[in-house]
Amino acid sequence: MSGLVLPIEPLTAEAFAPFGSVIEADPATMRLINGGTTERFHALSTTEAAGEDARVIISIFRGQPRLFPYVVDMMERHPWGSQSFVPLDNRSWLAVAAEDEDGRPGRPRVFACSGRQGVQYGRNVWHHPLVAVGAVSDFLVVDREGREPNLEEVFFETPFTIAASSISEG
Repeated sequence: MSGLVLPIEPLTAEAFAPFGSVIEADPATMRLINGGTTERFHALSTTEAAGEDARVIISIFRGQPRLFPYVVDMMERHPWGSQSFVPLDNRSWLAVAAEDEDGRPGRPRVFACSGRQGVQYGRNVWHHPLVAVGAVSDFLVVDREGREPNLEEVFFETPFTIAASSISEG
């Protein structure tokens, strides 16, 4: 194991607020639609897409499971738009985010996400690429496409380690 060990925190809206929003079926947002046959959990997050010819796109990412202990040696951010990850397979996963410290990521925080929780990283928020746990996992991803380069990566001089995934795989 190398680097500084990062604890895994439960994903809550309050804990994740510095980085974006949690996307999950919130009963407070529920509306009945389609003649009462569908529950709509409304406006759980908003998408940011700035810049020339910017547009919001929807993709599916298929993440390979990470092996633990897992070394977090880099973070990325998207200066022109937000990025949302919503699991499609009902598998638990990890979200890793950090606050900005003078243009670089600070100490990462690791959040245990259930297979029914997604996240939206706000525009220009440092985060680690997708961390699938236990099995290959599909995610619906909403992000920005446009002319400006929308990826900035920073590598840590001293990496961090997620010692083990204590979250369940389902």
